[in-house]
Amino acid sequence: MNKNKVLVIAIVVLAVFFAGTSFFAFFQVKKNHEMTELFAVEKEEMENEYSTFATQYDELQIQINNDSLREKLESEKLKTQRLLEELRQVKTSNASEIMRLKKELKTVRAVLRTYVVQIDSLNKINAALTEENKAVKNKYRAATTQINNLAQEKKSLNEKVSLAAQLDATNIVVTPLNKRGKKARKVKDTKKFSISFTIVKNITAETGNKTLYVRIAKPDNDVLVKNASNVFKYEDRDINYSIKKYIEYTGEEQTVTVYWNVEEFLPGGTYHVYLFADGNMIGQSSFFLK
Repeated sequence: MNKNKVLVIAIVVLAVFFAGTSFFAFFQVKKNHEMTELFAVEKEEMENEYSTFATQYDELQIQINNDSLREKLESEKLKTQRLLEELRQVKTSNASEIMRLKKELKTVRAVLRTYVVQIDSLNKINAALTEENKAVKNKYRAATTQINNLAQEKKSLNEKVSLAAQLDATNIVVTPLNKRGKKARKVKDTKKFSISFTIVKNITAETGNKTLYVRIAKPDNDVLVKNASNVFKYEDRDINYSIKKYIEYTGEEQTVTVYWNVEEFLPGGTYHVYLFADGNMIGQSSFFLK
């Protein structure tokens, strides 16, 4: 075989080799381009799934009242958002990272499915308990209404009994007296008040020793008192009295007279007198001084 023939064969072999190499390189570039496009599509789909899962975690948190479970859901949501951010930063040519995040997505999907099943089960249990609780509440409400009605009837009856047993003062007459014990015509001449009234007959009232309290209020509503410590209980508070009188009540009609010695300046105007016994106001009247 001459040298020219060998050279031709070598040239042909080299041409075939380079042609094959060029074809392989072209095929590889085409294949890489197609893979990049495929990863780009997968990446976009994965981003959509990660976003959807993060939103679903938010929706699940709204459905529950369990703080511990809500914290776990929040943790998984933050993890999902972190993986989504990692995915957004990855280039479509980074096949290994995309595959890793694809595996992570599979795990996120499985965990989310577990929570969905768990919460659905809890919601069904809660719904059943709610219905049961509703029935119990209805029974309790009916029983409470019945008890309240009975209590109200009892209270009304007690109030009627208490009202019937309460003392009552009528014919309240206040007479201003001068220094000679005669009726004073002017306020400046008044040295004493004579206050008389009648405790009416009441067979339902408790008999025995009674303490009567008299309050005399000036036109400015300031109560006449000899000592600021002169107080008695009325409607759960201490109030001042002007005069205190002890009587023996027998249940029969009884006339009582008390006196107030004037030792202070008295203005002209309308005065009010209030009578109390057993924690109740049993009568009131008014009089005018010129």
